[in-house]
Amino acid sequence: MNLLRRRTPVKLVTLVTRTGCHLCELAHPVVEQAAADAGVRFEVLDVDVDLAPISDAASWSDAASWSDKVPVVLLDGVEHAYWQVDRKALRRALGLRV
Repeated sequence: MNLLRRRTPVKLVTLVTRTGCHLCELAHPVVEQAAADAGVRFEVLDVDVDLAPISDAASWSDAASWSDKVPVVLLDGVEHAYWQVDRKALRRALGLRV
């Protein structure tokens, strides 16, 4: 997790999930609500479906590591959290009050 303050506002929150992942099911509403509260675009990607076709070596390395860490929260493509989503830390990262 990156705890440093961002200099620019987040534009996209991505939740990387996997079908049948109970932690993903718990994380989804928390991440979606935080993104909505911040007025930020939110997307969900399935690591086994949406990320499987990646051919770029660097991106493939990221996708392969996310496979073992779902759910993964990305802020503008940068890993923010994995396995457990800390609601307060996510809201702070999005510039929201906790």
